[in-house]
Amino acid sequence: METTSNADFTDETLTQAVLKAFAMTPDPRLRQIMTSLVEHLHTFVREVEPTSHEWESAIDFLTRTGQTCDETRQEFILLSDVLGVSMLMETIKDEAAPEATESTVLGPFHMTESPQRELGDSIDLVGTGMPCVVTGRVLSMGGSPLAGAGVDVWQADERGFYDVQVPDAQPAGNGRGLFTTDDDGRFWFRTVVPSHYPIPTDGPVGSLLDHTGRHPYRPAHIHFLVSADGHEPLTTHIFVADSPYIDSDAVFAVKRSLIVEFTEENDADVAAWYGVGVPFRHARFDLTLPVAMTTADHPNQTTTTPKSLTS
Repeated sequence: METTSNADFTDETLTQAVLKAFAMTPDPRLRQIMTSLVEHLHTFVREVEPTSHEWESAIDFLTRTGQTCDETRQEFILLSDVLGVSMLMETIKDEAAPEATESTVLGPFHMTESPQRELGDSIDLVGTGMPCVVTGRVLSMGGSPLAGAGVDVWQADERGFYDVQVPDAQPAGNGRGLFTTDDDGRFWFRTVVPSHYPIPTDGPVGSLLDHTGRHPYRPAHIHFLVSADGHEPLTTHIFVADSPYIDSDAVFAVKRSLIVEFTEENDADVAAWYGVGVPFRHARFDLTLPVAMTTADHPNQTTTTPKSLTS
């Protein structure tokens, strides 16, 4: 039987040789991923025909992207965001549970340990900006309230900065909080109306936007990461309806169902009940979680990724 040696590789035979090298991958899901990745990457190279300089620039770009990551910043997530990959994954996932609240991107500034707070606490530790009250419920897809659900929230301040971006100006944990819903599935907290802001532009992703003539701005929003027993976790935002850039989010994350009116309130009695001054803004929004899925619901994902690839 005639075989192809390394010296015999051509444009037509190289892809098949690489695919053959991965064909014996024991994990079927990893084998599927690597096979598709190789096929699409090789097709891209054939179509674009990058020069050696362009290839080296791409390698350098990815290297700098990794070097920019640290414990408070994830440049690779940012790259995924501006390429629309993060949002594409969320959109595909939403198709499996159309009755649930739509999801959107995690973003690069989530912290794994938000400060625990009581219902009604303020996540604004600075005391500037327009006061705001956020109220809502966490529900199952059937409309039943989910008591004891975890509601992790984080946001930029009224100037458009997260605490980790300006540690000299904001105390750690500002704009963040982990709440637990009450027996009726309700949550509420005080904060300030966040501002629109640019994603970080001092790294390779910012350079990419600059070279492609794209603006870096995101409309004002508050992040939510919600979890409850027996349900899939939900990563989403609520967007301030009158924010600039609501129609041109740099990371493509806005969905119509997530745009919320932050209504101005001037009732002194209501303000006193919530512990804020007047005027203040009030955002009302319920969060509906999808039921936890089984392996049967994900026929293409029969195994987990080997630890050696994620460690």
